[in-house]
Amino acid sequence: MTGSYQPDGTATLEVRDVTVRFAGLTALDAVSLTVEPGSVHAVIGPNGAGKSTCFNVLSGVYTAAAGSVRFGGAELTRLSTHRIAALGVARTFQNIALPPRLSVRDNLLLGRHRLTRAGFLSAGLHLPAARREAARHLARVEEIAAFVGIAGRLSAPVGLLPYGVQKRVELARALCMEPRLLLLDEPVAGMNGGERAEMAELIVAIKESLGISILLVEHDMGIVMRLADAVTVLDFGRRIAGGPPEEVQRDPAVIRAYLGAATDLEEHA
Repeated sequence: MTGSYQPDGTATLEVRDVTVRFAGLTALDAVSLTVEPGSVHAVIGPNGAGKSTCFNVLSGVYTAAAGSVRFGGAELTRLSTHRIAALGVARTFQNIALPPRLSVRDNLLLGRHRLTRAGFLSAGLHLPAARREAARHLARVEEIAAFVGIAGRLSAPVGLLPYGVQKRVELARALCMEPRLLLLDEPVAGMNGGERAEMAELIVAIKESLGISILLVEHDMGIVMRLADAVTVLDFGRRIAGGPPEEVQRDPAVIRAYLGAATDLEEHA
């Protein structure tokens, strides 16, 4: 993918002692992790470990009761979702969040919204500056669609596409926001084996070609072991392990947390 946008490869995500409580229940308990610039960092753990809560804090959906989240020198802890997005943080969702009746092209253009400078009046009157800006956004959408492998689907309503293609569209929409950090919530969930392999290749391409930092939540341990430079393991809202994937998968605390999934962890050693 080429273009005027160049990701800032110097931004580090630092999560320090983040705690989240809901009606007396502690969903995250002093969780810390660091996502190094240009790396893939996985957050894993059994169901209910706090992985989605962590993502919701990082993207501004939830506000932490304590702790700090810093990205590239900016404090995110009290910012709204749109202000966090403006700093270069984009995310996908475990359950696809795309308007199904809109075309792929229009869904991707939604990702360009925060980058649009022309005012409502200028756009409505089709003034020259607004037309030029619209053309630039459309060209960028087509470029990103080609990178993600959905260029031939731009005119199709999203709701009529196969599930695996919809997951690619959602990832493309996140890329259309020109992020420095991508939060991927179970990017291969619900896919067949071939689709999983293709998505894994795409995530590698995003890291290597664009230099974008990636934080992902994923249950597929094969994908985690293949993609992640570092892994943080949560259980009951606490960080129980962290480090390179080959070390984490042998950690006794991780094996105990996964119980019956211990064999699955060791399969990918």
